Amino acid sequence: MDKVYISQLHVETIIGVYDFEKESKQSLYFDVEMLTDIRAAAESDDINLAVDYAKVSEDIITHTTAKPVELLETLVEQLAALILKNYNVTQVKIKVSKPAAVPAAQTVGVEITRVKDI
Repeated sequence: MDKVYISQLHVETIIGVYDFEKESKQSLYFDVEMLTDIRAAAESDDINLAVDYAKVSEDIITHTTAKPVELLETLVEQLAALILKNYNVTQVKIKVSKPAAVPAAQTVGVEITRVKDI
Protein backbone atom coordinates (compact mmCIF):
# COMPACT_ATOMS: atom_id res chain seq x y z
CA MET A 1 0.00 0.00 0.00
CA ASP A 2 1.17 3.51 -0.76
CA LYS A 3 1.14 6.52 1.52
CA VAL A 4 0.05 10.10 0.91
CA TYR A 5 0.97 12.43 3.75
CA ILE A 6 0.66 15.95 5.06
CA SER A 7 3.26 17.18 7.52
CA GLN A 8 2.92 19.99 10.07
CA LEU A 9 -0.31 21.48 8.71
CA HIS A 10 -0.79 24.59 10.86
CA VAL A 11 -4.28 25.62 11.98
CA GLU A 12 -5.24 28.43 14.37
CA THR A 13 -8.44 27.60 16.24
CA ILE A 14 -10.28 27.70 19.53
CA ILE A 15 -9.84 24.42 21.40
CA GLY A 16 -9.62 23.43 25.01
CA VAL A 17 -11.42 22.55 28.21
CA TYR A 18 -10.47 25.55 30.30
CA ASP A 19 -12.14 28.95 30.05
CA PHE A 20 -8.90 30.74 29.15
CA GLU A 21 -8.47 28.35 26.19
CA LYS A 22 -11.87 29.34 24.84
CA GLU A 23 -10.95 33.02 24.72
CA SER A 24 -8.25 33.00 22.05
CA LYS A 25 -7.03 30.87 19.19
CA GLN A 26 -4.23 28.37 19.66
CA SER A 27 -1.92 26.73 17.16
CA LEU A 28 -2.43 23.10 16.24
CA TYR A 29 -0.13 21.13 13.96
CA PHE A 30 -1.37 18.09 12.06
CA ASP A 31 0.59 15.19 10.59
CA VAL A 32 -1.63 12.98 8.44
CA GLU A 33 -0.77 9.70 6.73
CA MET A 34 -3.27 8.10 4.35
CA LEU A 35 -2.84 4.64 2.87
CA THR A 36 -4.08 4.24 -0.69
CA ASP A 37 -3.10 2.70 -4.01
CA ILE A 38 -1.57 5.43 -6.19
CA ARG A 39 -1.01 3.34 -9.34
CA ALA A 40 -4.12 4.46 -11.27
CA ALA A 41 -3.35 8.12 -10.61
CA ALA A 42 0.31 7.64 -11.49
CA GLU A 43 -0.45 5.80 -14.75
CA SER A 44 -3.03 8.36 -15.91
CA ASP A 45 -1.44 11.49 -14.41
CA ASP A 46 -4.99 12.40 -13.31
CA ILE A 47 -5.52 14.29 -10.05
CA ASN A 48 -9.09 12.96 -9.91
CA LEU A 49 -7.67 9.48 -9.30
CA ALA A 50 -5.30 10.66 -6.58
CA VAL A 51 -5.80 11.57 -2.94
CA ASP A 52 -5.56 15.33 -3.33
CA TYR A 53 -3.59 16.43 -0.28
CA ALA A 54 -4.52 20.07 -0.94
CA LYS A 55 -8.22 19.21 -0.62
CA VAL A 56 -7.59 17.06 2.45
CA SER A 57 -5.69 19.99 4.00
CA GLU A 58 -8.56 22.36 3.21
CA ASP A 59 -11.04 19.94 4.79
CA ILE A 60 -8.94 19.68 7.95
CA ILE A 61 -8.66 23.47 8.24
CA THR A 62 -12.36 24.02 7.54
CA HIS A 63 -13.52 21.36 10.00
CA THR A 64 -11.09 22.39 12.73
CA THR A 65 -12.11 26.04 12.61
CA ALA A 66 -15.87 25.60 11.96
CA LYS A 67 -17.11 24.39 15.33
CA PRO A 68 -14.80 24.39 18.34
CA VAL A 69 -14.51 21.24 20.43
CA GLU A 70 -12.86 20.85 23.80
CA LEU A 71 -10.74 17.74 23.31
CA LEU A 72 -8.07 16.89 20.76
CA GLU A 73 -9.42 13.34 20.99
CA THR A 74 -12.81 14.50 19.69
CA LEU A 75 -11.24 16.49 16.89
CA VAL A 76 -8.98 13.71 15.55
CA GLU A 77 -11.83 11.17 15.64
CA GLN A 78 -14.00 13.54 13.62
CA LEU A 79 -11.21 14.21 11.12
CA ALA A 80 -10.40 10.53 10.69
CA ALA A 81 -14.06 9.75 9.97
CA LEU A 82 -14.24 12.63 7.47
CA ILE A 83 -11.13 11.51 5.58
CA LEU A 84 -12.13 7.84 5.49
CA LYS A 85 -15.59 8.79 4.20
CA ASN A 86 -14.58 11.36 1.58
CA TYR A 87 -11.33 10.01 0.16
CA ASN A 88 -10.16 6.80 -1.43
CA VAL A 89 -7.99 5.70 1.49
CA THR A 90 -8.03 2.46 3.45
CA GLN A 91 -6.35 3.80 6.58
CA VAL A 92 -5.58 7.17 8.10
CA LYS A 93 -3.17 8.11 10.86
CA ILE A 94 -3.57 11.57 12.37
CA LYS A 95 -1.24 13.18 14.87
CA VAL A 96 -2.20 16.56 16.28
CA SER A 97 0.19 18.63 18.37
CA LYS A 98 -0.79 21.49 20.67
CA PRO A 99 2.46 23.28 21.53
CA ALA A 100 1.13 25.87 23.99
CA ALA A 101 -0.87 23.44 26.15
CA VAL A 102 1.83 22.57 28.70
CA PRO A 103 4.41 25.29 29.31
CA ALA A 104 7.12 22.84 30.38
CA ALA A 105 6.72 20.71 27.23
CA GLN A 106 7.65 21.56 23.66
CA THR A 107 4.34 20.07 22.55
CA VAL A 108 1.64 17.62 23.58
CA GLY A 109 -0.97 15.89 21.49
CA VAL A 110 -2.88 12.86 20.34
CA GLU A 111 -2.22 10.32 17.60
CA ILE A 112 -4.74 7.81 16.24
CA THR A 113 -4.92 5.29 13.43
CA ARG A 114 -8.26 4.33 11.92
CA VAL A 115 -9.13 1.83 9.20
CA LYS A 116 -12.01 2.09 6.74
CA ASP A 117 -14.82 -0.36 7.37
CA ILE A 118 -15.17 -2.57 4.32
